[in-house]
Amino acid sequence: MFQFASVFFGSYVWHALGITIGYHRLLSHRSFTCPKPVEYFWVLPAYLAFEGAPIWWSTMHRAHHHFVDTPLDPHSPRNGLLHAWWGWVLDRRYPEHINPELQSKDLLKDPIYRFLDQGGDLTKSHALAAALNGLFRLAILSRFGWVPATASMLAGLTVMQVPVMLNLFCHMTSLGYKNFKTDDDSVNVWWVAALAMGEGWHNNHHAFPGSAKSGLKPSEIDVSWMVISAMQKLGLVSRTNVPKEMDFDGEEDDVEYEGLVWQTA
Repeated sequence: MFQFASVFFGSYVWHALGITIGYHRLLSHRSFTCPKPVEYFWVLPAYLAFEGAPIWWSTMHRAHHHFVDTPLDPHSPRNGLLHAWWGWVLDRRYPEHINPELQSKDLLKDPIYRFLDQGGDLTKSHALAAALNGLFRLAILSRFGWVPATASMLAGLTVMQVPVMLNLFCHMTSLGYKNFKTDDDSVNVWWVAALAMGEGWHNNHHAFPGSAKSGLKPSEIDVSWMVISAMQKLGLVSRTNVPKEMDFDGEEDDVEYEGLVWQTA
C-alpha cells in the first residue's frame, strides 16, 4: 500500500507540473524562457499524462484565449457543459477557425513536436499518444512490477481529468471569485488550484495570460510558480514574465492591471 501511494502521489505531482509548467505556461504562453533540455524535461510528463500532442494542446489553448467564452471557444461552458468537460477532446479534426500552421508556428519548428502531432491528423496523434503512454507503463511493469505500473497509470489518468475540469469549473462564475474585471467568465477556484498546482487561479490567468505566475495574492498558493522561480534561481530559467506589483485591498474587481514585466535571472 505504501509503495502504491508513494508512486501515485509522486507521479501525480510530476505529471501535473508537466501540464502546468510544460504544456501551459511554457509552450502555450511562452511565459518564461529556458534551454531545450529543460523544456523537454517538463513536456515529457505532460505527454505521459495522456494529454495528447504538444502542438494540438497548445493550439487549442491559444484558441481558447483568443475566442474565450464565445461560440468559437473550443471548450467554453457557455457552449454546453458536456462539450466543455470532454466533448471537444473527441473531435477528430480541428475546427475551421483553428489552425496550428497559423497559431502555433513556433511549435511546428520543433521536429519532435511535429512527429508527435502526426501532420495535424488528430486520430493518428491521439493514437500515438495512447500507444506511447501504454508502452511507458509496460516498461514500468517489466522493471518494477504491477504495483508501481498501476499507480503510474492511475495517476496519469487522474491528472488527465484536471485540465478538462478546470476548463469547466473555472468558467462557472458561481464557483469562484474574480480579482480582475476581465471580459469573460473566468474565476479563481481554490480547490482547482490545489489539484492543478496553481492553475485554478484562472481569473488571474486570463487577466495576465502571458504570466509565469498565476497566484497573485498571498493566499493564492501557486506551486508551479514556486518551481519556476526555483529554476530561475538555479539558472535553469533565464527570464520569467510576471505582472507588475499590485496593491490588493481585499475587494473584488477593483485592482488595476497594467501589464507584465520580464525578470531576468
